[in-house]
Amino acid sequence: DLKTREILKGVEIHRPLIADASDVFPMFVAEDLREWGTNIRFFSDIFVHNVLSATKFVNDLIKKEGYSFDVVCVHDWLSSIAGLIIKNETRIPVVFHVHSTEWGRSGGHGSRVVSHFERETAQRADRIVTVSHAMRDDLTRHGWHQSKISVVWNGVDPERYNPQNCRPEDVQKIRQRYGIPEDWNMLLFIGRLTWVKGVGNLLQAMPMVLHECPKTKLVILGKGEEQRNIVETADRLGVEEHVICRFEFVPEDERILNYAAADACIFPSVYEPFGIVSLEAMAMGKPVIVSAQGVVGFREQVIPSGPDQNGIHINSESPSDIAWGIKETLKDPQKARGWGENGRKRVLEYFTWRKAA
Repeated sequence: DLKTREILKGVEIHRPLIADASDVFPMFVAEDLREWGTNIRFFSDIFVHNVLSATKFVNDLIKKEGYSFDVVCVHDWLSSIAGLIIKNETRIPVVFHVHSTEWGRSGGHGSRVVSHFERETAQRADRIVTVSHAMRDDLTRHGWHQSKISVVWNGVDPERYNPQNCRPEDVQKIRQRYGIPEDWNMLLFIGRLTWVKGVGNLLQAMPMVLHECPKTKLVILGKGEEQRNIVETADRLGVEEHVICRFEFVPEDERILNYAAADACIFPSVYEPFGIVSLEAMAMGKPVIVSAQGVVGFREQVIPSGPDQNGIHINSESPSDIAWGIKETLKDPQKARGWGENGRKRVLEYFTWRKAA
């Protein structure tokens, strides 16, 4: 039902209509892609959309309508094909925004074709923008030219994510929904439930947390392929009464209320080039417990010590270290609230979208 062309908030948007080429694709693509099975439809749609977008951009907007452009921005491999076609046709400079990589998302076992797209786009792009110094270092380790890479942190809207805008009765309803009394701790995880988010090790940490902080419940909010494993692990560890799972994507307004209801937020990802959920929690004035090992941008957001401390760094591969971080945060509520206040100040100073721009 979307229009193929419209202007929204001053931005001109074009939406090429695509046709299903998934039956044709396996005839000529690499074996790597044929192994995707029925998921080849996803790659087919991406490819067709990129080609149609680039064709419309060059032939309609530039040649027929006389538009001129100073730069073309593409994000990850999903739009890199269009960027390469446009660059070949027009010589307009291309900026390649890299939010993650195929080798990182898959733990080194992803699609060779997608990885090739990423590398080729990086090679041909005039500039590369990525979301953290951790990600820049990872790209450099994999042979990308550091001189082409700029780091621009993501941001958050601190007026949208503002604890002052949440009505106490609405926040209380969230805790009541989960059956969490006022004198209990609500620990919150929000995110896609994939292996890289580290929820398995978080659950392994819960028995150690409950040994010292028995009045604690962990709320897991999100969807993904790890849902069954999460339920089975909680049952096996005997912590199912202290783990509330909401396997759904909730509207932003309700997500904000979940942050407001929490006493602390935890994000133990094993791979997270930036991690905007941490910023959202910080903007809501919450202390955050975040992973800091490997390709993880959380450590650039969260100060783990000193007068400006706003959270704890943990080793997401170690359940005992995760448990330590949680207990360290929950054992002194007044100190934790101070960390939360520091976190919001840090967002206002460094992590707004205006700062990113």
